[in-house]
Amino acid sequence: MILAAQLRSYLLEGALPRYEPGIGGGTEVLRGDDFFLWRESAADDAFSVTWGGQVYVCPRHFRLRMLEGLLAFNNAFPDAGLIPEHLVVDASGQLETLRDQSPVMRSYILTSPWHVPVRWFAAFLHEERELYERPEGLSVRYRAQMADAKQRVERAAQIVSGVGFDPGVVGQIKSLASWLDGFPGDGMVELDYGSTADLFSEGDLALDESAADVASSLLALEHGDLEAAGEHYQDLMRRWGRAQSLAFSN
Repeated sequence: MILAAQLRSYLLEGALPRYEPGIGGGTEVLRGDDFFLWRESAADDAFSVTWGGQVYVCPRHFRLRMLEGLLAFNNAFPDAGLIPEHLVVDASGQLETLRDQSPVMRSYILTSPWHVPVRWFAAFLHEERELYERPEGLSVRYRAQMADAKQRVERAAQIVSGVGFDPGVVGQIKSLASWLDGFPGDGMVELDYGSTADLFSEGDLALDESAADVASSLLALEHGDLEAAGEHYQDLMRRWGRAQSLAFSN
């Protein structure tokens, strides 16, 4: 089984665009082909959480995310031939049809296999971290107001760009900023370690300070202290290095 973390964007309950299916009623329909199985029009086709005294919802859009993920994987390895060409063409057509039917439809969830990307932590403060229990054991999540997360990621992009980081690194942070910018500021964003928590002991999870390490590294970069920035980044990599190696080895 592939362990995965998720970054989820939530809207205030009642603020979902009219195209959103499956909130508050409906039937479940299973659809499949030789390679995939997905669920559509489900009554609970969204995450729903109460945070800060308000209810927030995050549509799952299984089919949309499946198609986007397949095409993104193919684009990442265009010459590998891992996905048959006719499937790529079919997925592209299905995705185009979905977007034609609902032009404002988008993914509310980003998924990362085996690890949490460093740039995700830039959206959060250490104080927004909490431990929670899954059926499989302890895990970690961060929750922040969307407006705050947007400002933090924009600041991170400006800092790494200003000190001359590789354009690829800067581009990844800007891409995250662009994704967040598509959601209203009164929403909420959640980073959930999910099953990637299984790679750590409960003691390691309890002492995890990943967001604090990223924030400290960015602050050091902002003040021109490259040595301190590197030390904080090394602390982060000592925690996540093994998980990242699993991601790239797979």
